[in-house]
Amino acid sequence: MKIDILTLFPEMFAPLEHSIVGKARDKELLSIRYHNFRDYAEKARHVDDEPYGGGQGMLLRAQPIFDAFDAIEKKNPRVILLDPAGRRFDQAYAEELAKEEELIFICGHYEGYDERIKTLVTDEISLGDFVLTGGELAAMTMIDATVRLIPAVIGKEVSHQDDSFSSGLLEYPQYTRPYDYRGMLVPDVLMSGHHENIRRWRLEESLKKTYLRRPDLLDDYVLTAEESQLLEKIKEDLLSE
Repeated sequence: MKIDILTLFPEMFAPLEHSIVGKARDKELLSIRYHNFRDYAEKARHVDDEPYGGGQGMLLRAQPIFDAFDAIEKKNPRVILLDPAGRRFDQAYAEELAKEEELIFICGHYEGYDERIKTLVTDEISLGDFVLTGGELAAMTMIDATVRLIPAVIGKEVSHQDDSFSSGLLEYPQYTRPYDYRGMLVPDVLMSGHHENIRRWRLEESLKKTYLRRPDLLDDYVLTAEESQLLEKIKEDLLSE
């Protein structure tokens, strides 16, 4: 995958040199290039200006963005504008992006963008219902969530298939050695070696966590017959507590 990032602060992306994303770059499964669009500003290196019609704040000018974009070698990229008004980023969207060969992120600052910048864009994306100082942190989060889904980056595909949100449910509790830590024991079913019982326990715990913490996820989740039975049992058990 090839990723290009238009930003005023390339130095903010140092975390992408490490962990899973850094390893993907070392394996040459990923290339990331940064483009400071201030370098392309014609007007005394100014990348922002006052909005026509008046109003508070400053807007990013179209010219530096367009020229930086034109300088990128590209074929058919997915162009992502980080915008609080955009589509909400989620796991399904990360999985969608992981299938792309070229991504371009445009990170803004100030009050907003000259609307004409959006003619370059294929996707307007928001990290959530809050406002950040700039798009860099949102871009890093999206890149990390996406890159780990690229085949061969993590190693075992199953490593991310069971993640929270990948299956549509929150992930079940997990344990490792020691069996007894300060009196807290690993559930016996996980020590049993009975794979079917372990599978069913994990599914029930996943459903229970989702029902208690993120019941909204169940609104669009299509339950299997087994899951429906387990969910009814969970509700009955909670009512009897």
